[in-house]
Amino acid sequence: MIDLTPKKIDAYIVKKFITTFFVALVLIIGIVIIFDISEKIEKFVKNEAPLYDIIFKYYLNFIPYFMNMFSPLFVFITVIFFTSKLAANSEIIAILSGGVSFHRMMVPYIFSAALIAALSLCLSLFVIPHANETRLEFEGKYVKQNRVITGRDVHYQIAPGEFVFVESFSTWNNTAYKFTLESVEGNQLKRKISAETAVWDSTFGGWTLKKYFIRDYMDGVEDRVTSGAKMDTVINLTVSDFYMNKKTVERLDRKHLAQLIETQKMRGDANVMYALIEKHTRLALPFSAFILTIMGVALSSKKKRGGIGWNLGIGIGLAFTYILFLRFSQMFVYTGALPPGIALWLPNIVFAIIAAFLYKIAPK
Repeated sequence: MIDLTPKKIDAYIVKKFITTFFVALVLIIGIVIIFDISEKIEKFVKNEAPLYDIIFKYYLNFIPYFMNMFSPLFVFITVIFFTSKLAANSEIIAILSGGVSFHRMMVPYIFSAALIAALSLCLSLFVIPHANETRLEFEGKYVKQNRVITGRDVHYQIAPGEFVFVESFSTWNNTAYKFTLESVEGNQLKRKISAETAVWDSTFGGWTLKKYFIRDYMDGVEDRVTSGAKMDTVINLTVSDFYMNKKTVERLDRKHLAQLIETQKMRGDANVMYALIEKHTRLALPFSAFILTIMGVALSSKKKRGGIGWNLGIGIGLAFTYILFLRFSQMFVYTGALPPGIALWLPNIVFAIIAAFLYKIAPK
């Protein structure tokens, strides 16, 4: 049974951990912002982006996004750096010689990792979605202008028994081309509405169908066909549904993300994978703090003749490997090889096994 009574060594390690973490955070974020400014300065000037918007709408909202994305790297570098220094100064030997077991020494490390994981989780669920909305709006206005996205072969189930088919959709004029709405009861097609175009009209929140044909399939009698030049209709489909993509889900908080997943699953929308990836990434990423902390301590707790350079190099390499693995695991979802719940947690599972092995063979 590990004695969890607070000790001076706990406060010492927690202080070292948290202080080093935020110092590394500030330094790396500062470097990244400098490189980002040098890359985008021409676009800022060309598109006349106001200085206030650059600072407060873009970079102020860029910081939590970047900080959370690379939090595994910051955690691992932090643990490797200050634990290697403790080992080099023979402080770990002194701690263990004083009657504190290696397992007990891990308690303040795990506590610090829990604080960072809680911060990362709060950022993912509550702060970053709102920050992304402002940041992406700024990018669309001043960085990535005049992009026209055209969706093709869109198929939606907008309600039970109601299906929409669109050959193409242009965001330039919010128009769906070759629009078809089918109503099905059981296995029978009851009504089919076809139109050359369907134009979104924000004044009444619906679609204006042009050159439309309506065919009602009657049981035992001749089908009823009507047509016209123009007709307004309101259905459970808005223009924003055609703008749903990978960037869209980054703006949604937990509640709206869950609603989007439910709606897209009902519609059979293939874009649901973006929402599912975002959902599981937000939950999986914070837990990496525990795994990488244990791995970092196991790798750097032994005093080495070459100093901390070797440990730091290994730590940076493994941290980048984890981040790349996390990004690469999304490909399993895109290709349909694995469901999102497994694919996005796979890096944590693999690195947890590695961490357990390294901890087992670590010098105690």
